[in-house]
Amino acid sequence: MAKSANQKTKLLHLHHMLLRQTDEDHPLTVAQLIEGLARQDIKAERKSIYDDLEALRLFGLDVQCRKGKTPGWFVGEREFELPEVKLLMDAVQSSRFITQKKSDVLIRKLENLASVHQASQLQRQVYVSGRIKVMNESIYYNVDKLHAAIAGQKAITFKYFDYDISRKKVFRQEGKRYVVSPYGLIWNSENYYMVAFDHNHQEMRHYRVDKMAEIVVTSLNREGRDQYPDFHLAEYGQKHFGMYRGQEMKVTLRGRRDKASLVWDRFGQDVIMVPDGEEHFTVTLPVVISPQFFGWLLGLDGSITLAGPKEAVAAYRRRLSATLEALP
Repeated sequence: MAKSANQKTKLLHLHHMLLRQTDEDHPLTVAQLIEGLARQDIKAERKSIYDDLEALRLFGLDVQCRKGKTPGWFVGEREFELPEVKLLMDAVQSSRFITQKKSDVLIRKLENLASVHQASQLQRQVYVSGRIKVMNESIYYNVDKLHAAIAGQKAITFKYFDYDISRKKVFRQEGKRYVVSPYGLIWNSENYYMVAFDHNHQEMRHYRVDKMAEIVVTSLNREGRDQYPDFHLAEYGQKHFGMYRGQEMKVTLRGRRDKASLVWDRFGQDVIMVPDGEEHFTVTLPVVISPQFFGWLLGLDGSITLAGPKEAVAAYRRRLSATLEALP
């Protein structure tokens, strides 16, 4: 049998065919595999197909054979099982910081992890109605640069902006560049934030990655370790409710024992609670005092209250009074 110019790619085409066209419910017979190769101008005999299937199995592909009413060959276990691909797609489609355009691109790539038959299930799985998406497509390149700066322990410069009512960028600091040393990225309240040491203010701050522009990784070494020798990214994220800035202080909360899980969900399982009578507990922990923190307390409807310190309680009272006065 004369060999075509594509004959050397026979095993590659067979590998791709099995991954994309077969699954447990959709096997292909040897005859169908030969027909598929023929469409690529690749000639094959039955015996050589069996040898190739065995070679792919030894290579690590879970090639399985089924007999009976619907006989054939198919890929069983994959690197990503269908429920795992669905989970990844749900995360992509529901995420606010990934634009709709980029979501569509990522979903098409994720579909390649399943067979073409399973792909139709994935499309139905990920539809989310009315999901708000960010407008800044450059976030993916920003994240790449930030990871490079963090890995290299280098400072960066960038411009920071907001959107006005006409969806136009308005740069903060009159367009002057920020100079910071990145320490990590936090995904909070459906947004990506960079936590960094601000060289000008000499303190840790955070910035929304989708609002950063013209990022430059400099040759300057990272700063901030002298001022924050025990800095932990996770602790920083726990203290900042909704990533709002404010004064950090240790507060004492008093709550009902049946609401202890609310504290653990927010601050982690390592938080130590002290019994306060038969029905309550107290816990002391560091937080950043902000309207978002007060909003979290208010939303708990008195099941967890702010017990101290006095300045924190006074600030909470002022916030509640100002809110009441603002009502018509």
